[in-house]
Amino acid sequence: MTKIIKYINNYLNFSINLKKMIISPCISICKTDPQTGYCYGCGRSNDEKKSWKLEETTDNWKKENLNDILQRLTGWQLKSFKDSYQHKIKNGISLFKQNLIK
Repeated sequence: MTKIIKYINNYLNFSINLKKMIISPCISICKTDPQTGYCYGCGRSNDEKKSWKLEETTDNWKKENLNDILQRLTGWQLKSFKDSYQHKIKNGISLFKQNLIK
């Protein structure tokens, strides 16, 4: 019985931590604009993309980077990013990837 309780406790802790996790802004449209150096999809530079993957990157940095992205993007690109990113947070998959598997 103790093993089952430990398993359930570990699972619940894992689930709670996933909900707190800051989801990468990648929306699977990975093409870099040669003039600005920013991704057409998520608006990040290549260095910013690399930083998201590092274990030592803090949640505070990720939140600041998300704010930078929202300031960087405009018009249809900003709307498209917001829609796809919210979809990814809610459903675990970007709109682009979801449309690929239809």
